[in-house]
Amino acid sequence: MRGRITHDTSPDRSARKDYWGVVLDSRTPRQLGRFYADLLEWEIANDDEDWVTLSAPDGVAYLAFHLNAQHIAPVWPSTLFQPQQQLHLDFEVEDLEAAVAHAVELGATPAEFQPQDTVRVMLDPDGHPFCLYA
Repeated sequence: MRGRITHDTSPDRSARKDYWGVVLDSRTPRQLGRFYADLLEWEIANDDEDWVTLSAPDGVAYLAFHLNAQHIAPVWPSTLFQPQQQLHLDFEVEDLEAAVAHAVELGATPAEFQPQDTVRVMLDPDGHPFCLYA
């Protein structure tokens, strides 16, 4: 991701056995997977019609997307009787303005409500909130 710090990729992550990850619902997991792969500059490790997994270049985290044909985008900020977010992703960046511009270029939308000066709440192409922060 433009504006993001990168780290050394040692030790070999393929030898690790303590992976953990986050999985997001999507009506279009391949499209959403490509969005986050481009945003984060992560490799697509699995690309099936109903399941896409991204591998981080370092560490043991992964981000995945699975097909949920009934997915409804959450409302941000949350309100009663509307679909509410169950989680959101946070990404630390060095250059907030550059990171926001990059996310928008890839298809994200800045949320109307921005609660902090050093954080930008963004909505991915499926409407999931994620935050970029400096």
